[in-house]
Formats: sequence, structure tokens, C-alpha cells
Amino acid sequence: MKMKLNFCRQPLLTIRSSCSKHSALIPQHSVLLFALCSMLLAPWFPSEAQQVAKMQRIGLLRLTQLPKDRIDAFQEGLRAEGYTERQNFAIEHRYADGKADRLPSLAAELVQVKVEAIVALGPPALHAAKKATNSIPIVMVASVDPVAAGMVASLARPGGNMTGLSIHDLEISGKQLELLKQTVPSINRVAVLWNPKTHGTRLHELESAANSLKVELQPIQFRGPEDFSNVFDKAKKERADGLLTLPVGMTRDHWKSLADFATRERLPLLSGAAAVEAGALMYYGVSYPPLFKRAAYYVARILRGTKPGDLPIERPISFELVINLKTAKQIGVTIPPNVLVRADKVIR
Repeated sequence: MKMKLNFCRQPLLTIRSSCSKHSALIPQHSVLLFALCSMLLAPWFPSEAQQVAKMQRIGLLRLTQLPKDRIDAFQEGLRAEGYTERQNFAIEHRYADGKADRLPSLAAELVQVKVEAIVALGPPALHAAKKATNSIPIVMVASVDPVAAGMVASLARPGGNMTGLSIHDLEISGKQLELLKQTVPSINRVAVLWNPKTHGTRLHELESAANSLKVELQPIQFRGPEDFSNVFDKAKKERADGLLTLPVGMTRDHWKSLADFATRERLPLLSGAAAVEAGALMYYGVSYPPLFKRAAYYVARILRGTKPGDLPIERPISFELVINLKTAKQIGVTIPPNVLVRADKVIR
């Protein structure tokens, strides 16, 4: 026996009045209960009109692996902006294992997977990213002098697809030399590792500070890893009694070799953050975790639609002093109390 079904096409809450034949099948209290449940469950089952949160992919391009505290700071910064990894963003990590010639292909990979933004750490990664794309936003981190390097038009209005954070601070070089002289007053000749492509203005500032401190500078050009083998010979030849490095593209192995050389020669070495962990005497410069946390702010602004060229490039505001007392003992240096008390971190 076939049953013919007549469907009522009126709104649900008017079923009883409009469909009198079948009103007994749907009691009024059931209709109200169904409507109430629909309202309560609506947030859990979004309609097709509601946009599903998109998974944003962020490329992280650098020469070497990053210390955990910097990755953590970057993720913390993104969380503060409402982004949670594996929920609404994912990081595409690319690092060249210390080989700068690999950076262009790694940057091309990030372009191919269509990341929403590329975070480039340091000048080599920044140059590779710039050559790989002129459309994907690039956030620079720890760029030395992006204007002098031709990366952007100006710090206030960078233009193009690039913005971020520079570690360029003309005064910091003079402060580093002054700190080295305060720590070891007997220093008279300081060898300086520098890159003529990016450190011209910083070397000039360093020379001004050297004149006032009555310290003779001995510049040693360092364009890349290929020049590293000559550094030791030149430092010995010049008979330096102190060693200072401006930011240069060295790997952790290079920092370790440089620190070992300085220890063997009993040279007070003020160098990069990675170097002091490897055995250099001191580090004074940018505090990198806050820098990475701030980079997350830039990425968040870009993901929300701000053009990178409209975001001013910021200079560092957080600095730190790290002293390696173990190295000081090995090279026969006693850290003066007025210097030691200023240290943010002491390695014993």
C-alpha cells in the first residue's frame, strides 16, 4: 500500500495553522524545542556564508638554524596577535646550513609553496628573498643597513614588498669599542672584522670612537666565509691586542673557530651573540628575542592586509651585555666591577 506524502512548504513555526491535516504529527512544544536547539548549535555549525579560517603559511628563511628562544619569541608574538600554530598559521622553515649559495633555491621554494609572507633573517637571506619575489611581502629581521644596501627607499617609507626591523645603530659600534676599552684598559690596537658592502658607516663611527679613546683600529675585510682563512693571519700580523667584529655572515662553526683563536692568542674578543656562547669574551648588541617578537607584529599586520611598503622599518630598542667569565679567566682578564654589574647575562 502506497502512502502519498503532502509536504507543507510554509515556515516551520506556522505548521499547525497552515497544515491542519498533519498538525497532530508535530506538536507545538516540539517545534519550539527544535528552534531553540538550532539557535544554540548555530555557533558550532557555521553556515556556508560564514568564512572558514584560512591556514596562513609564513616562510622563515635564514642562513643557519635559530636558537630556540628566538623561535619561541616569534611564536609568542604571533599568539599575542591572535595566531596559533597549526590552527590558523604554519611556519615553512628554510635554512641553508651555513651555505649562503643555497639561499636562492630555498627562497624560490617558499615562493613556489605560495607563503603569505617571508621572514628573512640577516642580509644574505634578505638578498635571496628580494631576488626571488617582488610580490610576496618580506619582513626583514636583523638587517644591517637596508637603505645603504639598496633594499628599501627609506626607513620611514620602505615601499615595494619589504619592511621589518634593522639592527643598524651608528652609536652602537662606538659603545662596543668603549666597553672593550673599559674592560681591558691596556688595549691599544684593535682588529675589526667588517664587510665593506654593509659596514661603511659603522666603521666610520668606530674610527671616531677610536680617536677619542686613543685606540688604533686595524680593519680586516670579511665579505664571506671564503675570507675566513685569512682572518687569523692578518690579526697576528697586525699584532692586535683586542678583537671586535661588526655583524658579519658567519656560521656557528665560524664563531667557534674565531672564539678559539682569540682564546689561544689571549685576545679579548667582543663579538656576536653566538660567539660569546662559543667562547668569546663579550657581546654587546641587540637583544634578539624581543626583535623576533616584534617581527611577529609585522607579519600579523601584513596577514591582515597592510602593505609592507607602508610599514616603517624600526631600529632596535632592546640591547644586552653578555660576559663570559670562563673565557676571561682563560685569557687572564679581570672584569672590572663597574662593567660586570651592567651585564644582563654572565656565563660562568
